[in-house]
Amino acid sequence: MPSFGDIAPRLTEQAIELPSWAFGNSGTRFKVFGQAGVPRDPFEKIADAAKVHELTGLAPTVALHIPWDKVDDYAALRSHAESLGVGLGTINSNTFQDDDYKLGSVTHADPKVRQKAIDHHFECIDIMGETGSRDLKIWLADGTNYPGQDDIRARQDRLADSLAKIYERIGEHQRLVLEYKFFEPAFYHTDVPDWGTSYAHVAALGDRAFVCLDTGHHAPGTNIEFIVAQLLRLGKLGSFDFNSRFYADDDLIVGAADPFQLFRIILEVVRGGGYGADSGVAFMLDQCHNIEKKIPGQIRSVLNVQEMTARALLVDRDALTAAQNAGDVLGANEVLMDAFYTDVRPALAEWRESRGLPANPLRAYAESGYQEKIEADRVGGDQAGWGA
Repeated sequence: MPSFGDIAPRLTEQAIELPSWAFGNSGTRFKVFGQAGVPRDPFEKIADAAKVHELTGLAPTVALHIPWDKVDDYAALRSHAESLGVGLGTINSNTFQDDDYKLGSVTHADPKVRQKAIDHHFECIDIMGETGSRDLKIWLADGTNYPGQDDIRARQDRLADSLAKIYERIGEHQRLVLEYKFFEPAFYHTDVPDWGTSYAHVAALGDRAFVCLDTGHHAPGTNIEFIVAQLLRLGKLGSFDFNSRFYADDDLIVGAADPFQLFRIILEVVRGGGYGADSGVAFMLDQCHNIEKKIPGQIRSVLNVQEMTARALLVDRDALTAAQNAGDVLGANEVLMDAFYTDVRPALAEWRESRGLPANPLRAYAESGYQEKIEADRVGGDQAGWGA
């Protein structure tokens, strides 16, 4: 098995994008729990994200969600981010909170509603030009709740037509990334329910269209690492939305429910060439910290990804291949388990210190006084929250 020293240089390649909305208030369908110190605008969200990067060195960019993060001056927002040591990343569209979209957005039967949704994406693309963003990420709540409610095939045709118009507008160095989700809020059928549907649409669009894989958007028992391997094999894995689930789209801290699953996913990412700055695969978090503090929740999340990445890089590939070729079932499994059970935390703490970062970012945050400061300073105004 490689030593930690062997894999340490590769750890510097890791970059995990933070979602601006993770720093706002969020909750369940029944209650949104407010917290002291929550940001009141996108500038404060970015400041909190920058604190995570300052302490971990793992989160150099922040994703925005439109219209939640709309501002009058995106150049000023970009300058603000850069002054804090981070950049602006993926622009996420929102076609699921307007009354007009009750029966669908880009798949709606009414061409006026479809055009409204398309125009929103055009606005997002314009914002990308101002923020320097590469990716436009689209997640659609479109679907139906009852058999016969709408024509399933016609909705796919409308989806293809709408996506083609949006794709035609993106720049030469920009990408369209299409997310999927197998149910909710549409319960009978969802217009983009799985990786195959997303792949079919992005493959038809062209070379700058990719699939986004949200780790919480699958049925129980789904082999997510197989999907990762297949999309990498096809050259169409564009990005991850990392989170964790026990039942459905729980949006919990990544690695909290099943650390071994996260290890297996990253193992396939590394195996398929999806890891590193030149891979084209973006790592992003998509989580809702309902009861825990926002900033520590994001710190814990990026550290979980880093720890499982280190373990995945420790897999002895030569030994694994030899065991696989020999048909040594248990031997091959043992190679993986040896890496998974390696406690990389002490070595990562030393590695962080060698790079001028705190050995324990969570403890450093607790001792920094930042939480107390934002709770004292951010009094008054409207807190950011889910849907705000």
